[in-house]
Amino acid sequence: MKKKILIIDDDVDMCRLLTRFLTRNGYDVEDANSGTKGIEKFKQGEFEIVICDYKLGDKEGKEVLEEIKMIDPNSIVLIITGYSDIKTAVEVIKSGAYDYITKPLIPDEILNILAGITKESGTKNKEQASVKKPQTDGGLFLRGESAQSRELYRQAEIVANTDYSVILYGESGTGKEVIAKTIHNMSSRKNKPFIALDCGTLSAELACSELFGHVKGSFTGAAIDKEGHFEMANGGTLFLDEVGNLSYSIQASLLRVIQERRFKRVGGIKEMPLDIRIIVASNENLQDAYKKGTFREDLYHRFNEFSITLPRLTQRKEDIPLFAEFFLQKTRTELDKSITGFDDDVLEFFADYSWPGNLRELHNVIRRAALLTTTEKIGRQAVPFEIVAGNENADPLYSEDQIRIFKDAPGSNKELSLKKSTAKAEYDAILNALVMVNFNKSKAAELLNIDRKTLYNKIRTYEGNLAPAAE
Repeated sequence: MKKKILIIDDDVDMCRLLTRFLTRNGYDVEDANSGTKGIEKFKQGEFEIVICDYKLGDKEGKEVLEEIKMIDPNSIVLIITGYSDIKTAVEVIKSGAYDYITKPLIPDEILNILAGITKESGTKNKEQASVKKPQTDGGLFLRGESAQSRELYRQAEIVANTDYSVILYGESGTGKEVIAKTIHNMSSRKNKPFIALDCGTLSAELACSELFGHVKGSFTGAAIDKEGHFEMANGGTLFLDEVGNLSYSIQASLLRVIQERRFKRVGGIKEMPLDIRIIVASNENLQDAYKKGTFREDLYHRFNEFSITLPRLTQRKEDIPLFAEFFLQKTRTELDKSITGFDDDVLEFFADYSWPGNLRELHNVIRRAALLTTTEKIGRQAVPFEIVAGNENADPLYSEDQIRIFKDAPGSNKELSLKKSTAKAEYDAILNALVMVNFNKSKAAELLNIDRKTLYNKIRTYEGNLAPAAE
């Protein structure tokens, strides 16, 4: 049966091209030339996939995404944009987009993503027929089988059946949003919206608008009425990540709304009732924060009806092979590769590494390793230096000079300025190219699409950081 796709783009020509292209490739396609029309069409039809432009004439793609997710939380939405910065990518993925594609569009890339969606659906169906498999939440998140993981989910299950507010503590990358979604999905609100907001990205000027919405003309730039995150999550769950970053004045507004269970949009006069469950997350202990005077004590007690601390990845080492395989399965689908697993020594390196970025870092390492791998299994050659070189028992696959690359990388262990950040990005690209061709400079230059002389000059720029490589 053909998958039904809705394309939302105010560029009529782009809509026509995409519609013709996807129809020729076996999809049932309809289109809409504005965000409003797209949402109306989505309500009327049974679309499995939505492809939406980020910049529309009447709405942003993020707004369309959030409204579609309110209509159907299980909908699959792909966002297309010409603004290929990481902030936009993170924003739409956090808001629930399945993936993010940049212009100019590459037809094969779109087909690969759509094929990946089909494969994931097939994989889930096969897994459901399997008697013994690792436990997942909706097929999207692996729970883990260590004592620490079991205790984590035991606590999540206990609080899920209540309406308690929850504070999630944990280092970056430990999966706080995953646990928040899990609590929501196990609760009586599971068929209502789950809305996430990263408070660390909010400016003081726009925080109230993002939280509570605004009416047209309430401030400069308020061209249309806009729903806030509280309104979008009404009836469901609102997840506030890095809540400790909110200013003291915003905390006061937040406290009032939580106490009264009513709110008004910025510039509005109409109060709206609020039925919502709030889950917040923080890297910092909020009790310490209120003692230091950076977080309101009364707001802390409102949130602290229940708290859960997520373990670091190194605290549940027995789960590392399970998570590694889980992420590899997802990456196999994403890259359409037939990698069967990991060499034994790679799993040993994983077990001995400190994982400062926790599960997010493990996922990224496996995606990079899978991209570099051309063999049946992922070997140490595809694993980042810091993981292999940091293992005292590792065989000397790399020379001491080569191992020094990751230790002396530009800007490592310091606050990066914009200039240093740019240098590090260039450095990483050169390093990755050298690794892929076993430090052959001629091949690396070809891979980087620069001449050999330019590569030599770049290497000299990072004098002492890049190791002498094979000619």
